[in-house]
Amino acid sequence: MSELSSYPTGIRLSDDNRLVIDWSDNVRSRIPFRILRDNCPCAHCREAERNPQPAELLPVISAAEAQPLMVQGVKPLGNYAYTIAFSDGHDTGIYKLELLRQLGDAIADAES
Repeated sequence: MSELSSYPTGIRLSDDNRLVIDWSDNVRSRIPFRILRDNCPCAHCREAERNPQPAELLPVISAAEAQPLMVQGVKPLGNYAYTIAFSDGHDTGIYKLELLRQLGDAIADAES
């Protein structure tokens, strides 16, 4: 993966459940919370993706997981990533700037 030449100049949560990132190259990313959660880069999520539960088993979900997914907090991690806390209790993913930019670019391409 090539090194990212732009960096966030602003980050906020929107009323329509998206993480909005303004980049130094004047691009604005608007990433839905579900896209962020589904692309969590933590080891637990990547392992669950590689080894899904058999289809005949019904998953057991917590009360928090049954609620609409929300982002409860976004914190910078050094100058290369953010950690994101979700309403389902998950907060271990480290979202590198490159991943956030890729997700934002993919959403922009899909919406145009």
